Amino acid sequence: MKLSTKLIHAGIEPDPSTGAIMTPIYQTSTYVQSAPGVHKGYEYARSQNPTRSALESALAHIENGRHGLCFSSGVAATDAVLRLLVPGDEVIAANDMYGGTYRLFTKIFEKAGIRFHFVDMQEASAILPHINANTKLIWAETPTNPLMNIVDIAALAAIANQHKIMFCVDNTFASPYLQNPLDLGADLVLHSATKYLGGHSDVIHGCLVMKSDELREKLYFIQKACGAVPGPQDCFLVLRGLKTLHVRMDRHCSNGEAIAHWLRNHPKIGKVYWCGFEDHPGYAVAKKQMRGFGGMMSFTLKDDSVETAKKVLSSTKVFALAESLGGVESLINHPASMTHASIPREERLRNGLSDSLIRLSVGIEDADDLIEDLQQAIS
Repeated sequence: MKLSTKLIHAGIEPDPSTGAIMTPIYQTSTYVQSAPGVHKGYEYARSQNPTRSALESALAHIENGRHGLCFSSGVAATDAVLRLLVPGDEVIAANDMYGGTYRLFTKIFEKAGIRFHFVDMQEASAILPHINANTKLIWAETPTNPLMNIVDIAALAAIANQHKIMFCVDNTFASPYLQNPLDLGADLVLHSATKYLGGHSDVIHGCLVMKSDELREKLYFIQKACGAVPGPQDCFLVLRGLKTLHVRMDRHCSNGEAIAHWLRNHPKIGKVYWCGFEDHPGYAVAKKQMRGFGGMMSFTLKDDSVETAKKVLSSTKVFALAESLGGVESLINHPASMTHASIPREERLRNGLSDSLIRLSVGIEDADDLIEDLQQAIS
């Protein structure tokens, strides 16, 4: 079955009681049992909910996995993965990553005795010096947030497999429509479903997909025991979002390409970070493992001052100044003071994230209107 068809039908069955084509929102906290311990697979909504089960099945299908698990946010899903570790374990993570992930790693799990190595993963071999007997997890984003670096998933997976290390890929920026890390050897795929999967800026949600039955059981226990589960309304919204992911992503990609090239040719723009440029260092890898280059990009101005950047950020009329990404509407963002403010400034600068960097989440509006809006803001 082609992915576009999967997105609409995978994991979804008509409601058995009414024939409803859309999965109902089972707004219940508990389920009646015919006798103590005798039930129809559902006993308490923290453990299971039919709306959530339908979404977990759909997510497993579209990422070519066996199991999906849903969480109350992308950070909650990340937290669940880290709870697989014990004090003394070590993690190798990309040095260019979402600020909320960095904050969770360094402010919460470092205190719990987990050690983190933040490494530039554009060359997979760069992680080798950091691997030792305590290394239990490799964590990657690709494309990275916000510098759009590309990580070779298959190359990292080969290293992880050789050393028997769990490998998780945050696939939020690409979405399952553009990239499927499990097919390239990853053990786990994570999404902040708040972004492209939901697609309408109206839900907070996270998910994990895996092939391993054992890994699923361990993570399901954490999901159930720790309780960071989404409500049925949130699951319904993501189910609805999945049905249009392919048509939205096609527009995100075409708009992103148009705006990235327009920015690059603008006399006031310094550098544009977008993995679809043929001279991008990761272009060959991106073309190999992705089916498109997406609508995420960042850029700097030739007048590389924070004041000038903030003027642009405050001057757009179609692009909304806001955190998050992946919705139908276009967003403009200042990573240094917004999404990545929790990363120490010296760390940001060391990784190439300047104080004046501007990030765009290109939506599905008319590309000409978006370009006109950026033109007036940059002028």
